[in-house]
Amino acid sequence: MTEPVGLGSKPVTSSKKRADEGGIGETIKVIVQALLIAVVVRTILFQPFNIPSGSLIPTLLIGDYLFVSKYSYGYSKFSIPFSPNVFSGRILGSEPKRGDIAVFKLPRDGETDYIKRVIGMPGDKVQMIAGRLYINGQMAPREAAPKVRTKNAFGHDAEVPTYYETLPGGVKHLLIERDGDTGFFDNTKVFEVPPGHYFMMGDNRDNSTDSRVGPEEGGVGFVPFENFVGRAEIIFFSIEEGESAWQIWKWPTAVRWSRIFQPVR
Repeated sequence: MTEPVGLGSKPVTSSKKRADEGGIGETIKVIVQALLIAVVVRTILFQPFNIPSGSLIPTLLIGDYLFVSKYSYGYSKFSIPFSPNVFSGRILGSEPKRGDIAVFKLPRDGETDYIKRVIGMPGDKVQMIAGRLYINGQMAPREAAPKVRTKNAFGHDAEVPTYYETLPGGVKHLLIERDGDTGFFDNTKVFEVPPGHYFMMGDNRDNSTDSRVGPEEGGVGFVPFENFVGRAEIIFFSIEEGESAWQIWKWPTAVRWSRIFQPVR
């Protein structure tokens, strides 16, 4: 004889339905929490960037992927995704140091991400004479390094001169002079950096549109402190130029394994 379901009894189907609904609710909750954590990390701590151009060769190569620390220089509207105009200036600001490699928003449009090395500080006088960097009238020391292969002005592979340059304050970094010391940007006027601004340059000195080119000429000009997004910290992935990171089957030969987890200096 079949036992009837009495009043107050809970059918198995009802319990199962609530369990399923509870499982879906927990899944949605986990997804929302993960998205919030990702937004907080990207906004406050670190943001990933990839290198699309060769202006910082040999320090950064096309196909490098790196993390930029947002907290290094404090926060401005440009530190927040989509740069909402919620406040002006910076909060918790810490000024960039000479020699830092930094990501910033291009001053003439406030949208395009650029990455260069901090060369001139507020109040500095910066000039290039015959391929040599002068800061406040003093020539930055440099010493020859082994040549590297890169693209020349005609897009062909070539060996180019490489140097270790030492900036005031002691930061020593590699640079290349693709066109020797007679390139287009190797002789400039004296640039006097305004208060609250910085002079940025690429390590690929003859193939970098940077602060040596004014915004009226399609260049960078002086960069306001407010436009800084963060400091480049570490390379977390690197793949040969022309290869796609999503093509996992090519990783064994296309990934530059030796560059992964290398600090950016």
